[in-house]
This record gives sequence, C-alpha cells and structure tokens, in this order.
Amino acid sequence: MPYSPEHAVQTRARIVESARRLFNRHGFEQVTIDQIMAAAGLTRGAFYHHFRSKDELYAAAVASFVTCNPFAIQTADAAKNLRDPRGLARMLVELYLSDEVLENVDLHCPLYALPSDVARAGLEPQQAYTDLIRGMGHIYRTALKGVRDAGRRAETMVALCVGGMVLARTTNDPGLRKSLRASARHQALALLKVE
Repeated sequence: MPYSPEHAVQTRARIVESARRLFNRHGFEQVTIDQIMAAAGLTRGAFYHHFRSKDELYAAAVASFVTCNPFAIQTADAAKNLRDPRGLARMLVELYLSDEVLENVDLHCPLYALPSDVARAGLEPQQAYTDLIRGMGHIYRTALKGVRDAGRRAETMVALCVGGMVLARTTNDPGLRKSLRASARHQALALLKVE
C-alpha cells in the first residue's frame, strides 16, 4: 500500500526538523545525511525521496525557522493581535535578545546560529538566509513607516539583534553575554523612537 501525500509531507517535515536541530548544534559541515536521517528515525534512502542534495535540505532547514520555531511562531501570533507595528517591532527586539532564546540552542535563529556556514554554503541556503534577513527587516521598516531613513534604521536594527546574539553566543562570560544583548537591545529600541 503506497504512502499518502500527508505521510510524505510529515516525513519531509521530520527530516527538516532533524536537520535544523543538528545544524544548529554542530554546523553544516559536521553533520552528515546519515546523522540527520537517523535522528529523524529514517534510513538514508528516504532522504532522496525528499531532497536532491544536502544543500537543498540546508536551505529548507534555514527557511523553516519562521514556521517551526516557537519564538518565531509567538512573534507571528502576536503580529495578528497587535495593531501597532512599533509594538510588534519592540516585542521582536525584546524576544530575539532574550535569555530564553539564547539558552535554547536547538531553536536558535539561523541568522545568528549559522552565519559562517551559510557564507560557505551554496546559493539555496544563502537565498533562504537572505529571505530571513529581509523578513526581519520588513517588520522593522513597517514599524518605521513614514520615517525618512526607515530602511537604514531597519537594517541597523537587524544588525544589532543578530550581531548581539552572535557575540553573546561566542563568549563564556555570563556578564558579557548579558551586557552585549542589553546594549544591542537599547540601541535597537532607540532606533524605533521617532520624534
């Protein structure tokens, strides 16, 4: 009896979730297709029913952040309820740079978890990464609608949030982790204040 289309969708989602977690923990180069499939409870042969290459899977894993990550889902749910774009932008800055997000390695955003890997990856992962940058920037630009330098401010906010988390992840000094994120948060929120 052949598998249903729903089964194929669920299997693909399991593979992407397995890959995303392993890539976040170990990086693209250190993770094999066999490891990904084993973590998903599948055999290597099943991989090629869903993906042409590891690069294609990597792109899917990067893109999946906006639909599978509880923090991204929380932001999306809040966006539906918030009528104020600045309120949503403030919430995203606060959540993105939070202790809760920093401490959950499996759910780290690819923007700060995988930048070096993506820089060396193929075009598909780089495009997925670029889409995440643009998506985050869009939230901030929307919050700054009508402001003359909205684009520059939005890009600066993305750089502060992502850069703050990249640096916080790399230090073993808890105080520095906290102060780096606090500084990034302060500056990002200051860019939202328009007079």
